[in-house]
Amino acid sequence: MASMALAEITEFKGTEAVKLSVGEAFAVISPSLGANVVRFCDKQRQIEVFRYSEKVSYGEMDKARELWGVPLLYLANRFADGVIKTSDAVYQLPINEPAAHNFIHGFVHKRAYKIRQMGTVPETDTAFCETEFIYDKSDEFYKYFPVDFELILRCELSMYHGLPCLKHMIHLTNLSPKKLPVSLCTHTAINAPFIKGGKQEDVRLLIPIAEKIDMEKTRWLPTEKPKLPLDDYDLQYKNGEMIPVLKDINNDMYTLMQDEKDSHGNKISKVIIKDTESGHEIINVLGQAYKFEIVWNNSGDKNYFCPEPMTAQINAPNMNIPRTESGYEEISAGESFTAVQKFLIK
Repeated sequence: MASMALAEITEFKGTEAVKLSVGEAFAVISPSLGANVVRFCDKQRQIEVFRYSEKVSYGEMDKARELWGVPLLYLANRFADGVIKTSDAVYQLPINEPAAHNFIHGFVHKRAYKIRQMGTVPETDTAFCETEFIYDKSDEFYKYFPVDFELILRCELSMYHGLPCLKHMIHLTNLSPKKLPVSLCTHTAINAPFIKGGKQEDVRLLIPIAEKIDMEKTRWLPTEKPKLPLDDYDLQYKNGEMIPVLKDINNDMYTLMQDEKDSHGNKISKVIIKDTESGHEIINVLGQAYKFEIVWNNSGDKNYFCPEPMTAQINAPNMNIPRTESGYEEISAGESFTAVQKFLIK
């Protein structure tokens, strides 16, 4: 029996991209836009998972890369006064959020990635694409952060128990003798509605939250105070009752419950986005590297929202709390860190 999977070079808004297809589902990865997964669609169910518009030009997307698809952020998210304190150095990054005097969102999503390999695995009907970004002294940001590293982003599209499944794997390797801080996030932008003919008011968001991170509301940095108990507002996330648009959601940040396990016994969390009218769902399965989730929706009136999984809290390297609480990690020369998530269309 011939494989349904296909990986091919395609055109995306006048630029070269990679298209992965399996059955009626496809995903598009744009190497020039930071290896962003700019589309994930199920033609049969008429579902467009990530924020997308035929009318928006490549140039417009390029100017606001954080707001489309699944942009990978490193260093994520905000760092107070642009400072990052590691165990063997202090780095002064430029202030790119002047009103709050922070450095925000890192820089790797603004780089072009190289296609390492692409193809199919016929035995599992999987299409895949691997892209790479190598950071060294040739990069303009090196004067602020002279720590060499390699980022490999691998995307796989397959069918999982009959459901289109997009697997997104980040592999970060330290190529420097210095310690490399680990703070990864995907600024995932979800369509609302995500189904053709759907309504914004029918979208619901479930996040398996455990505790709320207390945030200072001017600079949007964690206060380092004890985590907050969940109130009625927060429980809307936990109970799957939150409408993530049509109102302003600004940096709701939580620790995640990791009370489920995958087939290999690894801890996972499941974020579920549902269209209550059709019953269709987008299931975002987060691997154990993602310990936090932050939600933002750009005032809630633009037909998308961002449920963002993070490996560490905002400003984590600079916080005076144990790393077990902040999520902050460092890797030594030659060491690697991997973060995995999946998106399933149900």
